[in-house]
Amino acid sequence: MRILTIADEEAKRFYDFYKPGMLDEYDLIISCGDLSRHYLEFLVTMAHCPLLYVPGNHDDSFVQHPPEGCICIDDDIFEYQGVRFLGLGGSFKYRNSGEYMYTETEMKRRILKLKLKLFRHKGFDVLVTHSPIFEYGDKEYLAHRGFLCFQELLKKYKPKYMIHGHIHLNYGYKLPKTYTYQDVTIINAYEYYNLDY
Repeated sequence: MRILTIADEEAKRFYDFYKPGMLDEYDLIISCGDLSRHYLEFLVTMAHCPLLYVPGNHDDSFVQHPPEGCICIDDDIFEYQGVRFLGLGGSFKYRNSGEYMYTETEMKRRILKLKLKLFRHKGFDVLVTHSPIFEYGDKEYLAHRGFLCFQELLKKYKPKYMIHGHIHLNYGYKLPKTYTYQDVTIINAYEYYNLDY
């Protein structure tokens, strides 16, 4: 399965410089948050495949106006072509306002509420988040801190991949697009990344 993963910044090649047929090679598109609904709607219209998404910390407008034609997998498990995708959007809480910001405790509670779904689906294959794991691809300050409970989730269920956004690689961060944690391949989907599953 050929997957286009996207996050945080619109890829000009798929939007400003789009040419008909550019998205035909993809079987699935996954958005890891902080992209405009217009961009997501454009991609899902031009592609011949589903677009799954989780919200980022700047996606408050999705509460009233979610992107049309796209599938929100936040706090859910979505199975596609035999692959199970678990979605946990949002970022670490760094200010008092914001629909999609959570403390460590709040994110743990979200994972606990998924216990029955995880049991029914016998785990998951791909974790889709906005934020990275604590101390793996994140930054020290609160706004870009990852979640420690993601470490526990990956250790317990051993998925093949984790895909996240939130850490912009154009900020001068010398971080790789892919890295490994506990035999799980982690992908920072900033702008875009092609994944062959």
